[in-house]
Amino acid sequence: MEIITKIAVRKVLHSGIREVDFENLEFGKFIADHMLISDYNDNEWDLPRIVPYADISLSPAALALHYGQTVFEGMKAFRMADGRINIFRMEKHHERFNRSLHRMCMPAVPEEIFVEGLMQLIQLDKDWVPGKEGSALYIRPFMYASEAKMGLQVSNGYRFLTFTGPVPTLYSKPIKVKVETEYIRAARGGTGFAKCGGNYGGALYPTQKAKEQGYDQVLWTRGEDNKFIEESGMMNAMFVIDGTLITAPLSDTILDGVTRDSLLTLAKDLGIPIEERPVSVDELRKAFINRSVTEAFGAGTAAVVAPIQTIGIEGIDYHLPAYNDTSVLNILKNNLERIRSGRQEDTHHWNFIF
Repeated sequence: MEIITKIAVRKVLHSGIREVDFENLEFGKFIADHMLISDYNDNEWDLPRIVPYADISLSPAALALHYGQTVFEGMKAFRMADGRINIFRMEKHHERFNRSLHRMCMPAVPEEIFVEGLMQLIQLDKDWVPGKEGSALYIRPFMYASEAKMGLQVSNGYRFLTFTGPVPTLYSKPIKVKVETEYIRAARGGTGFAKCGGNYGGALYPTQKAKEQGYDQVLWTRGEDNKFIEESGMMNAMFVIDGTLITAPLSDTILDGVTRDSLLTLAKDLGIPIEERPVSVDELRKAFINRSVTEAFGAGTAAVVAPIQTIGIEGIDYHLPAYNDTSVLNILKNNLERIRSGRQEDTHHWNFIF
C-alpha cells in the first residue's frame, strides 16, 4: 500500500467535545470535529483532505438523490486498556465497502485513501474516542454519486466522506422481534449483500409497523417463500439450538457481517459447535415448543450482540430463557471485547493499533 503523506488538514477553531457527556452517550447524537473527503472525477481520485465537520453542498440534480447510488460502511475504533486506539478489522470493512460499491457501479476507494485517511482522521480526533467499557468511536465512511445531470445513468463523479462520533452500546437490554412474512428486505439477484441506502430505506416501513405492535425489530425471511430466517433488522441473526450456534449462510440477500465473521471465528476457537445453514420459521417454532432453542441474538457493528428475549411468530410470542455469563452470546461478546481492548491476545490480527 502506498502511504499518503499529503493529506491536507484544516482544523476546527473550537472543538465541540466539551458539549459531550461521555458518561451518558446517545447513539448518533454527537459528531466529532473533523471529516475526511476525497472526490472522484475523470476516472481518478484526488488527494484526500481533512476539514471541519460541516454541512455539504449538493446540486438538486446530483444523481445520488434520484437513482440511489449511495453506499456506506459502519465500523468502530476503541480505546484500549493501555490508552492506545484500535480501529477494529479495518481491512475487512474496506473490502466489504468496495464490494458494495462494485454492485452499485461505483468506483472502488483505494486502500491508501481508506486506511491512511481513517488513521489520520481518528488520530486528529483521538480525544473523541471514549474509554468507558462498551462505548466506542463509531466510524461512518460513505460515498454518493455527485454528478449533476438529469437522466438515469451511472454517474461520472463521486464523493467519498468519513465522519465519526462517540457511541454507547446499542440494544444493551434484550429485545423483542417479530418474524416478518409479508414484507421482504432483499430478493435473489438484488442488492441485499450490499450496504446501499435503498436496502435500509425500504426496511423502515415494516419495521415501523412492527414497533407499533410492540416489537423492537423484525426477523426478515427469505423473499421467495418467507419460510427461512435471514437477518434480524440491520443485523445478522444467530440462534443456539441443541447447543449449536446456527446462522444463515452468506448469499446475495445476506450481508457479510464483520461481527458475524468475528463471532463465528471465536466460536470455532472455543470449540463451540457451529452451523451455517438455513433456519426455517417452522424449525424455530418447533424448537420453542420442545425447548431446544436457548438463545437468539443479532450480531452487528452497532450493537455487537443484541440478545433477543421474545420472538413473535404468526401472532404468537415465544420467549427465550434468561441470559447469564455462561450464555454463548455473552461468552463470545466478552472474548471479542477483550481482544479489541488489548486484554486478550489478538491471534487473528484484527486490531489496527496506533
